[in-house]
Amino acid sequence: MSFYPLWQTIFAHKCNLLADKIKVGAVSYLNTKPLLYGLSRPPVIDYIELSTAYPSQLARQLRDGEIDVALLPVAAMQEIPGAHIVSDYGIAAEANVVSVAVFSQVPMAEIEEVILDYQSRTSVRLTRLLFEEHWKKPVRFIPASENFIGEIRGNRAGVIIGDRALQQLPNFPYNYDLSKAWTELTGLPFVFAAWVANKPLPEDFIDRFNEANRMGLDHIDEIADQYAVPYYSLKTYYNDNICYRLDAEKRKGLALFLEKIKE
Repeated sequence: MSFYPLWQTIFAHKCNLLADKIKVGAVSYLNTKPLLYGLSRPPVIDYIELSTAYPSQLARQLRDGEIDVALLPVAAMQEIPGAHIVSDYGIAAEANVVSVAVFSQVPMAEIEEVILDYQSRTSVRLTRLLFEEHWKKPVRFIPASENFIGEIRGNRAGVIIGDRALQQLPNFPYNYDLSKAWTELTGLPFVFAAWVANKPLPEDFIDRFNEANRMGLDHIDEIADQYAVPYYSLKTYYNDNICYRLDAEKRKGLALFLEKIKE
């Protein structure tokens, strides 16, 4: 018997012990496409249920037991008992991430109000921290409405994340990249999201899950071509802006961020 079907038999048995398939949740932004590439293909897709949601929704789903693993905004980890990182991959940046920024019609010195995008708690917490510690500028924070981008005008800026941020790059004369600002403040990379579980998972699953994440990184140019958009080069985005592997420096940056927002 070959290794592959033997592994399938063993892994299927372990998944059955965990109430059939392992439920995995992620966002469906352009930045996650390389990670989802391998998860949406055999062999892992045969043993998981893959769903997508907003970052803020994933935290609730994981906490409530609706999913077993989530590509979770890291700020939400502190509110989920037993939350722990289960993969060597996630969404991070060492300088400009491009898709998470404060957008404005005026320079930083003139900003008086900031709309906070409701989709990601991590971006909200990072924005507050940077205005206090990096830009050292008091502003009034405003919760975002569904169509808040149209409200970014005059002295009112706004945090835009994900695909919408890439789309808005040509529409605002000023944007302040949150990852770059964090690195200027701390000298460390920033981790936006990581694969998180709140209960033990089989080691076999974690190994194969890591392999599935890595698979997409071996097909970056193919994925960039498949999802190409007119407003930004995905080859630049995937290769230069985003870091997918959570090495020691990124984990150090993550630990510092979690400590800061805990304080």
